[in-house]
Amino acid sequence: MSHILRIDSSARSAGSTTRQLTDRLVTRLVEQGYGAAVTQRDLSVTPPALLTEAWVGANFTDEAERSDAQKDALAASDELIAELEAASTIVIGVPVYNFAIPAALKAWIDLIARARRTFRYTESGPEGLLKGKKAYLVVASGGVPVGSDYDFATGYLRHVLGFVGITDVSIIEAGQQMMDGEAVSRATAAIEELKQAA
Repeated sequence: MSHILRIDSSARSAGSTTRQLTDRLVTRLVEQGYGAAVTQRDLSVTPPALLTEAWVGANFTDEAERSDAQKDALAASDELIAELEAASTIVIGVPVYNFAIPAALKAWIDLIARARRTFRYTESGPEGLLKGKKAYLVVASGGVPVGSDYDFATGYLRHVLGFVGITDVSIIEAGQQMMDGEAVSRATAAIEELKQAA
């Protein structure tokens, strides 16, 4: 069964452009056959923990040799990775804060980018292990032009998702809303134009 993982990272619950657009995108994807089930992860309601020395030590201990305390330290990371592994489509709401991604979304990335779980190093370089998935970044900004030299959100997310094997990444953007009253309407239209899954 196809599965959609929706990740929200806006600090706002009401009035959030990314939440409004991810709502519509997920609904549209389900209508178009991209996912029969949806898992929602709200990083604002349940912020991921920051990495600690104990977490790093547990991660670099062989799985068979980890203590119960080390397994507990990695439990939240294991849960987040399992959600990614189960999903065929990932939708991430990305408000641009101070030219980059929200802190909660960066904390999520730190927990899911794990050597030997979501990527590995080979003789020919790093290899992502979360292959065969489609990701949508729903990006909103007040003043930053999405894709510009000072948009440090979308380029970073494309890179880190590709690093873990998710290379099919599309961006739906409502950028520069403070100057462009049509930004949200164009993003909504782009969602409505999504075609039936192959």
